[in-house]
Amino acid sequence: MRQTGSCLCGKVAFEVEGSIDSALACNCTMCRRRGSLLWFVPHDRLRLTTPEADLASYTFYKHVIQHRFCPACGIHTHGEGTHPAGHKMAAVNLRVLDGVDLDAIPVHHHDGLAM
Repeated sequence: MRQTGSCLCGKVAFEVEGSIDSALACNCTMCRRRGSLLWFVPHDRLRLTTPEADLASYTFYKHVIQHRFCPACGIHTHGEGTHPAGHKMAAVNLRVLDGVDLDAIPVHHHDGLAM
């Protein structure tokens, strides 16, 4: 199933393929402060529909995850990193997807984010 999403102002938009079966509520300092609910997908299932240059990145702690956001409105759209098995992953912020019923998605809680 194709999902679409964007930041608040629309400068950053994307499509992602897959079925949302659960979300992760990470309690690392970054995720806790921004309130993201994350859905992990292989990175090749995420396709920007706006220019890559319109995204900003932030890294912290071990600097292995690129936290991607809109520099205009500040909304976090997704993260990019590498799974321990070696393949690229995207952690999509479910709160920025269009038409998703967040109450219908089981949420798992995790202490610290690991792709």
